[in-house]
This record gives sequence, C-alpha cells and structure tokens, in this order.
Amino acid sequence: MDPDDVTEWDHWLDYQVDGTSVQLVRPSDTDRPTWAAYEETRYLGTVHSRFDLDGRWHIQSLNERHPSLDDALRALRRPEGWAADREHVRRWAHCILSDPHLRVLDVQTTGLDTAWAVQIGVTDRDGNALFDELVNPLADITPQATALHGLAPNQLFAAPTFKALLPDLAHFLAARSCLSYNAAFDRAVLEREIHRLPQPARSAWATSRPCRWVDAMTPYTVWKGLWSTRYRSYRYQPLGGTYDAVTNCQLLLTTMHRMCGTG
Repeated sequence: MDPDDVTEWDHWLDYQVDGTSVQLVRPSDTDRPTWAAYEETRYLGTVHSRFDLDGRWHIQSLNERHPSLDDALRALRRPEGWAADREHVRRWAHCILSDPHLRVLDVQTTGLDTAWAVQIGVTDRDGNALFDELVNPLADITPQATALHGLAPNQLFAAPTFKALLPDLAHFLAARSCLSYNAAFDRAVLEREIHRLPQPARSAWATSRPCRWVDAMTPYTVWKGLWSTRYRSYRYQPLGGTYDAVTNCQLLLTTMHRMCGTG
C-alpha cells in the first residue's frame, strides 16, 4: 500500500496507529477516497482524503483537517472528557495572557545535550521584542543545531557572551512570569549558563530571575486533542514555526490567543 497514493488503496484496510488497529472500510456506493473508520466494532467516524487543495485529511463529523491519516484517526479517538479538558486549557490561556507583565522567552542552543545558548529572544505579552541577541556560547555547536537555526561558530565569534548580556536579560525577566514552549529545556539552559559564571553573577541572578516559569507545551497538546492509545494520553505536538527566537515567541503568543479563543 502506497501511503501517498490513496487511489491504490483497497476497499478494506487494517491500519495501525500507535500500535492499535483501525479498520478502514470504503462505502460501497462511492469510489471516492473516503473510508469509514472502526476500532474493533466501534465506529469512530469517516475520513475523506485530499479533498482540499492542501492535501489534508478531512474528518466529516468534526469538520477538521489533518496533514496525515494517523492524526485524523487520533482526533477520532479523543476521550469523552476532551471538551472539558479543552475548556480548562482555554481558561488557563486566558489567565496567562491577562498578566500585563508577562514575558515570553525562547532560546536557541548549541544542541540538545548539555546545551548552551546561541540566541535568546524575549517579548512582552503583545509580541513586542524586548531582548533579541545572538550569544557567543564559548562551546562547540553541533552540525544538527546549525542546520536548524543557521547559526555557525564563525557568525557568533564576535557576539557578546552570556555573562555580558545577563544584566539586560535579568532586567526584562526579573520577578515576571515567563512563558515558554518546553520551559524545562529553556530554563535548564539559562541555569546552566548561570552556573558557569562567577559567584557574584549567580547571586545577582537569584534575586532577578523570573518568579514563575509557565510551560505551554502540555496545554497545547491537550488543546490539539490527538489521542495516543499507546500512551493513553494526548500526543505531543510541535509548535512549528522558525528557529528564530523572537519569531518563536510571537508564534507562541499567536497560538495562545487561538487556545483562549481570541485569535
């Protein structure tokens, strides 16, 4: 079966998503790329392939479009409590965005393991850039990281170090709520940078760091509502966007407004 050519698919398919079978049955009264989805004997819904110019899968009952059949079927597997979970996320997003002193942060790094900062962006809650700086990481950058954000060592040689940037960064973050996507990662990078500085700088950061880190990754995963039967939880969703720090902050804010129904 060619997943890119649905015209070659049979009228009955046993399709695996997250380790669980879904039976796809094409109605006998059509030759169009349409299948009814069943899990054991339970009807999940009907999916239509590539009816849209963007080539997405359309879910008839939910009026949704997804880039892959897997995601369309995950949407059909949502638990009964998803509507309540999504409403909880909507209220959470509204509460976060109501903070007039909110800061949004994104850090681009040398890699994933023992990462150091190569770019830091901070915006206010309206998406205005407050801090947008390249950073000399004083460390190697993995080729995989450079391929993503486009920052090579020769571009950062003349950039200021984290130590030089810390006073301005601390000024914008001091005692603020700091929103990020995968906040644990960004926070760990900053704490790692602080840890290699002299003790006076560490003490200064202790009094000027954010008062609260806010992670949008799990709420966004719930809001999207693509259910994985393997893990019995909502499936992780990448935020998408670019690998520019400030642009990512602005994209996160746009996503937050969508989550609370104002975007």
